[in-house]
Amino acid sequence: MKCIWTARADFRGWALVLLALLAPLAAAATHIVGGELDLQHKSGSTYTLSLNLYFDAINGSAGALDDNLTASIFNKTTNQRMADVVLPRVSDTFVNYTNPACTVGSLSTRKLVYTKDITLSAATYTNAAGYYVAVERCCRNVTIGNIVAPNNAAQTFYLEFPAVVRSGAAFLDSTPRIFPPLGDYACRDELFYYDFGGQDPDGDSLAYDMVTPLNGHATNPNPILAQAGPAPYSLINWNRGLGTSNQIPGSPALGIDAHTGRLTVRPRDLGLFVFGVRCSEFRRGVKIGETRRDFQLYVLNCPTNMAPTLQVRAPGSAAAYRPGRDTLRLTPGGNRCLAIRYTDPDPSSTLTMTSRAVNFTTATAPVFTSTTSGTVHSAGAPDTLTTTLCFPDCLDTGGRVYLVDVIVADNGCSLPKHDTIRIAFTAASLPNQAPVLATTFPPAPLPVSDDAPAVVRLTLGERYDATLTGTDANRNALTLSAAGAGFNLADAGMAFAARNGYGRADAAFSWLPTCDAVAAARANNGLLVRFRLAEAGPCEPLPQERLIRFVVAPKGDSLAFRPPNVFTPNGDGLNDSFRMPDLPVDFCDHKFASIKIFSRWGQPVFSSSERGFQWNGAGAGGLYYYLVTYTDGQKYKGWVEVLP
Repeated sequence: MKCIWTARADFRGWALVLLALLAPLAAAATHIVGGELDLQHKSGSTYTLSLNLYFDAINGSAGALDDNLTASIFNKTTNQRMADVVLPRVSDTFVNYTNPACTVGSLSTRKLVYTKDITLSAATYTNAAGYYVAVERCCRNVTIGNIVAPNNAAQTFYLEFPAVVRSGAAFLDSTPRIFPPLGDYACRDELFYYDFGGQDPDGDSLAYDMVTPLNGHATNPNPILAQAGPAPYSLINWNRGLGTSNQIPGSPALGIDAHTGRLTVRPRDLGLFVFGVRCSEFRRGVKIGETRRDFQLYVLNCPTNMAPTLQVRAPGSAAAYRPGRDTLRLTPGGNRCLAIRYTDPDPSSTLTMTSRAVNFTTATAPVFTSTTSGTVHSAGAPDTLTTTLCFPDCLDTGGRVYLVDVIVADNGCSLPKHDTIRIAFTAASLPNQAPVLATTFPPAPLPVSDDAPAVVRLTLGERYDATLTGTDANRNALTLSAAGAGFNLADAGMAFAARNGYGRADAAFSWLPTCDAVAAARANNGLLVRFRLAEAGPCEPLPQERLIRFVVAPKGDSLAFRPPNVFTPNGDGLNDSFRMPDLPVDFCDHKFASIKIFSRWGQPVFSSSERGFQWNGAGAGGLYYYLVTYTDGQKYKGWVEVLP
């Protein structure tokens, strides 16, 4: 372990002195470390409103662990109170350190979560400027060193959200899931960094900035408000010389990257410091909401921790790689591995190697082929560690320069120190032509795309056969396969047999549609089958595929159904009865059930369950109406006129 024992000795003395000085104030409600509100859309008009509150597990009193807190929702334009929501506490956990070995007894934080589902009606939450939510609670830690009268400083947790309807359409939004809880401390005169960035479930753009924490209306005598008051909320008061852009003094002072949410500071003073961060979300360039977090950072004296160092050697070279000056050129069949040496001047340092693709996907990233961690400068351990980082044979940059970071980190406290070398490289892969798939299926529709199926139309009882042939100029192993989308080929009566091999693969497909398959096809808008030709071997290209949709239809043309609309029952042997010889054919569960004929006053005059019915119209005259029903519920309606 790199520095923990020395660090604890230093921290213990500092913490004991501090606690002894502050013992008379222990009864005060000085427990709030920070927190943020969160609003997530669930479904329809239902959202989950949550408050994450961070509690000082060292100085906070158990009596200050509220069972519930009240959140108030306001109209942003008028400050009209829309609702008060009682949030019950649903969880109580401890915030972890980045490196648990760096734990100190003077810093322990609990995360309390208060949450409840709420309804945001589209008929109510329509204000174009949006709404805000607030929870007010007092008080902050009395040990805070950068604000005036911290024992009397309250906190207002705050977020903004948009109307749930815009231009007559639903406008759904969830606040960004940001701010991993901070369990670490900073070391005086050492660069401290922490990722406060997050992700937005709606894909909105996020921007970060430093803000002065909100104080609000709660006070030490009245720490818990039955409901939050409306804005504006008073701000905490900074000590002289400090402000929003200089909340924790240092070189640099505490700041946050507007795009990534990464906090950095090299603090110059010891103590406990509060700070505020805001995350704003934008959709199509328009701000739609924000959420804030107040938090604290301990700055302590830490033992000296030297940064680790690493050296990279290119394939076949005895010289060290020079970042910014050298570009590796990886050729097919050549050595594509980097030799890496890494060490640390501190005793008993545990080091870990990682790599990070900078401007390409991790699917083709290089991988370590040997151990990537170990201890140096301890009994029985070496002074320097080695590893190898190899680029895949099939990685091809297409002539572009790719970048990969090689990073070594130590186990120093409070946070690891790093050394990074950025490798620039180009790579070419072994040539390999894509295999060719030929079939007797009909051609795919234009324009051709991977997800555009060709359609095969069949009638019941009509066998369909097709062949598939795959060939490969490189004579790599080929495999033909077929899979149904949401169904099993065999269960639908489909047969597929493949003969795979090197350089060539053949397959036969056949199907005799049945009524069971027809029912499955109706449920799936036709039966979709994906035929695939895959190549095994070095640097194989993407598989070749054909997508076929099988549709089963009855014999005959249902559009040919044109029933007569007049007949003359006069005994002349011409058109003497009403018949429907062109009725749609019986097809699986679609079968003729009955016909009923009614007078214009709705009185039944004829019915039959025979498909070949005839109505002679005896005693009839004028207009009559018919209803033909099939067993699957389909109906055909019309009229017929009886002439003398």
